[in-house]
Amino acid sequence: MSVSQVTTHILDTGSGRPAAGVAVVLYVREGDDWNLVAKGETDADGRIKTLGPERIPGGAYRLNFATGAYYEGRGTETFFPEVDLNFTVSDAGEHYHVPLLLSPFAFSTYRGS
Repeated sequence: MSVSQVTTHILDTGSGRPAAGVAVVLYVREGDDWNLVAKGETDADGRIKTLGPERIPGGAYRLNFATGAYYEGRGTETFFPEVDLNFTVSDAGEHYHVPLLLSPFAFSTYRGS
């Protein structure tokens, strides 16, 4: 597979470096349930380019980032043991890049390209 329709990138803003080795899970909402689509781990550049299929149907999706394990591995206290980002895929032909800017006590995101 080349690049999946949903990709992500994590920048550890506290260290100013990519967050490598973070487990990420992609879910789709089906009724009242969140069902697994794909799992991955960020590479040395903090990216996952192959998270799920090349095409997914429109709908509600969630990325779950294992931020607590990431910071525990660095001996750093964090307030957020995990981060969930919910987003909507409205165009099944469009690429969705969902970056995470992360520090031990804050995070933010945006719609990337």
